[in-house]
Amino acid sequence: MTAPARLASIHAEAFDQPGETPWSEAAFADLLAQTGVFAVEAPDGFILMRTVADEAEILTLAVRPAARRGGQGVRLVGEGVLAAAARGAGRVFLEVAEDNAAARALYARAGFAEAGRRPGYYAAADGGRRDALLLALNLTARLP
Repeated sequence: MTAPARLASIHAEAFDQPGETPWSEAAFADLLAQTGVFAVEAPDGFILMRTVADEAEILTLAVRPAARRGGQGVRLVGEGVLAAAARGAGRVFLEVAEDNAAARALYARAGFAEAGRRPGYYAAADGGRRDALLLALNLTARLP
């Protein structure tokens, strides 16, 4: 059973930069109570996803800063995608800030491609707005 307090703690460490807003324990509890929402956990991170019909969405991916660059994020994305496919998803989507080069590289390694843009989707630390890129991974294209 996924503990919302544990997810909130990791999320707070992972999203502690100006302009980033970590999610609360209550927010995680509310999400995990929703149909189709699930988490895949690792010692220092997790991925939270939602499946609806034949689509899945990555809601958030968090890895403690001290554990980054060790492959945990890539493993979590891979395990999350497999879990979504097992739940019937044929496509996986997510939004990522256009200027988040590390996250964009991670998702590109996992096979995600740009499928759209959401102008001004994220609030920036300077009070401005940042575009989000909508990334998608077609799971059915990978099946024989």
